[in-house]
This record gives sequence, structure tokens and C-alpha cells, in this order.
Amino acid sequence: MSKYFGTDGFRGEANTVLTAEHAFKIGRYLGWYYNQHSKGRIVIGKDTRRSSYMYEYALVAGITASGSDAFMLHVTTTPSVAYVVRTENFDCGIMVSASHNPYHDNGIKVLDGNGHKISADLEAAMEKYIDGEIDELPYAKMDKIGVAKDYAMGRNRYVGYLISLATRSYDGMRVGLDCSNGSASSIAKNVFDALGAKTYVINCEPDGTNINDGCGSTHIEKLQELVKEKGLDVGFAFDGDADRCIAVDENGKEIHGDYVLYVCGKYLKECGKLQGNTVVATVMSNMGLFKALEREDIKHCITKVGDKYVNEAMVANGYVLGGEQSGHVIFSKHATTGDGILTAIMLMEVILEKKESLGKLASGMHMYPQRLDNVRVTDKQAIMTNKDVLALNDQIGEELGDKGRILLRESGTEPVIRVMVEAEEKELCDKYVEKMVDMINKLI
Repeated sequence: MSKYFGTDGFRGEANTVLTAEHAFKIGRYLGWYYNQHSKGRIVIGKDTRRSSYMYEYALVAGITASGSDAFMLHVTTTPSVAYVVRTENFDCGIMVSASHNPYHDNGIKVLDGNGHKISADLEAAMEKYIDGEIDELPYAKMDKIGVAKDYAMGRNRYVGYLISLATRSYDGMRVGLDCSNGSASSIAKNVFDALGAKTYVINCEPDGTNINDGCGSTHIEKLQELVKEKGLDVGFAFDGDADRCIAVDENGKEIHGDYVLYVCGKYLKECGKLQGNTVVATVMSNMGLFKALEREDIKHCITKVGDKYVNEAMVANGYVLGGEQSGHVIFSKHATTGDGILTAIMLMEVILEKKESLGKLASGMHMYPQRLDNVRVTDKQAIMTNKDVLALNDQIGEELGDKGRILLRESGTEPVIRVMVEAEEKELCDKYVEKMVDMINKLI
């Protein structure tokens, strides 16, 4: 397992786990790495956290000191960085964000020239450089020193690209948007207004400390209230860097990533566009999704948790739709990463084409009761290999049989163990989750 880089980059509390020096060294290494044979070109975006500016400037300093050029998109979304990288001939892209985490955390995500997560080998090399395990890199001198450039035009091109994907006007549609006081604040309303929707926007006033604070894709209560109060057709909630989308139907019901995969998978199959007749999901997806897909004669491919793994499976097999229950959904024809605003546009396409409400479209999937608890720990590996925990995990699995399951896993982005139980009855979910959580708490 990597020391610093998890499933979604290098993430942790700002200046405690992830420091400005870390960012400078990452910039130094990437600037040197991509400047070996020709002038390196690296594009950088950031979310609205107070610490994002610190990391942005540290990265720029490192990149230019190594001889590459840094292009700054400023406040933007993770998928916009991925789009700009792959369409405008950049060597790599960097996004400064801790996604759905609170403002005091931050992260650095690095994408390759094709807009995909960088290789494990490059991550390992950066970690060695950070820890001083390889020789110091040469500094660029004189006219070889890199330059930093404003590149807001790249973000504007991404907005234009999103608008171009819609095949029909949103005129007459009343849409709620929860921008999570994050990256979507500078993009989402512009897109939906341009397409003709009547928009009602909340949590769109970032101040550096209110990102994801009781809002966005992890706290959709305010959006649910807005949709019901205003009688809206649909609502969309994004996370801090807008690579996730959780929808709310006309009745205020949550429509998470599993529902999105079902609704869009079924629609793509009807249109003859579901490559391989397969939807990619993760082990965290609800059993209800798999049963609904089977009923529609759609196959599914299951990966480990993380849009990185979903994307790898999609690329390897040519699949066009995959994602996670958390709202990371990848439409590979249009993007290389999860893209919350793109997901909202794709759902709008189905709603308008089928002339049915989102609630009606999603009604064909029945969710199994599911409970997920997070247990904060200091040593995730010690818990995951503990013999008593493993024995209890096996025991619960046997008792649930084919009517449910337990999934125990360590988070790739936080110091927590996730305990999930899915069963036909909610009482069983509660019983077994609490039993496992009690076991872990006793150990710590």
C-alpha cells in the first residue's frame, strides 16, 4: 500500500498530514519528470478551501523550479482538469481538493496526459522523492526556469463542452442545484441557465471554510427541502470538487449513484449504446441494483471501491457506464473521471427523452436495506488482519447466507474502517453492523 497516495490522491489534514512542503516536492518531481525531453506543461485546478491557495502556489513553485510551465485554471472542478488535460495537449493535470471531506482537509490528485489517474509507479517515485530516498533533483537555471500562466480559458472551454452535450433545451424545467460551497459554485448554474432551465441554487457562496459543511452530496437534506418547497422537477447535489452527483426526485427522494447506473444503463441499452451490455459497479453497490440490471438483461462488472478501479475496468473492456453509489459516475464517451455536472446532464437527457419524472424512471429498482458505519482507527491494517474481526466477519456472512452480505473495508481517503451490512430486513443490518462495530471499538 502507498505511504501517501490513496485511491484518490494524497489526502489529509492541511499542514498536519499534507503540508505545503509536500506540495512543493510533488511539483518539483512532476516538473522534472515531464521536462526530460521537452518543455513540460502541467495544468492545475483547485477547489474553494482556504488551504487550496497555499498548495496551488507551492505546486507552481515546484513545477517552475524544475523547468516546466504551470497553467492555472484557478477554482474549478476535478473533471474540468481531466477534460483540459486530455484535449489541450498537457502532460499532466493536478487538482487540489479533498473532495467531500471538511474544509480543514485537503488533497492533491494527479492525472496523466489522457485524463486518467497516474500510474502506481509514478506515485511510488514521488513518495521516494518526498522522503529523500532518491537524489535531489536539479533546479532549472536562467531561461530554463518555467513560467506560470493564467489559464481560466480552459475552464470556460469545459463549460462550453458540457453545454454542447445536451441534445435538447431545458426550457420549462425547474431545477434545484446544491453546489456544496465548492467548485460547482463557479460552473453549475451557468451550465443549467445556458440550457434554459429555471434554476434554484443553494450553498453557492464559498468562504474557504464552508465547503461541504452540512450541504452537498453528503448532506442532501436542504436540497430535498428546496425541491419539495418549490415544487421542482429535480434537484442535483455536488461535492466539493464536483466529481460526484446525488440527485433528488420530484418527491424529494434521494437518487444516489446506484439509481443513476440503473436509469442510465437501461436507457443506454434501449438506445443501443450500452457497450458490452454491461454496467460497471463496485462491491459497495446495493444488491437491488444487481437484481434490477439482471431483470433488464444487463450484465454487471464489479470492482473494488474507488472510481479509479471503476475507470480501469471500463478502459480495459471498452464499457461506457460505471460508477459508485456515492455519486461518482463515469460516462466514458464523454469523460475519463466521475463528473457530477455531466451526470446531471445525462439524467436530464433521460428525463426529457422519456418524458417521465426521475421518480418514475428510478422506481424499477428496489433498494435492499443497507447500513454503513465508519469507525475511526489509528491502524487500519491491524484491524483488517485481526483474527477476531475476520472470524466475526465470516460468522456474519454465514448467518446472512444468500439473503444479505457484510462488507468490511478500509477507506482509501480517511483513517476509518467502513462496516456495511445489506439484508432483506433493516433489523438484520442494524444487528450485524453494531456487532462488528462493537468488536472493532473494543480492539482500539
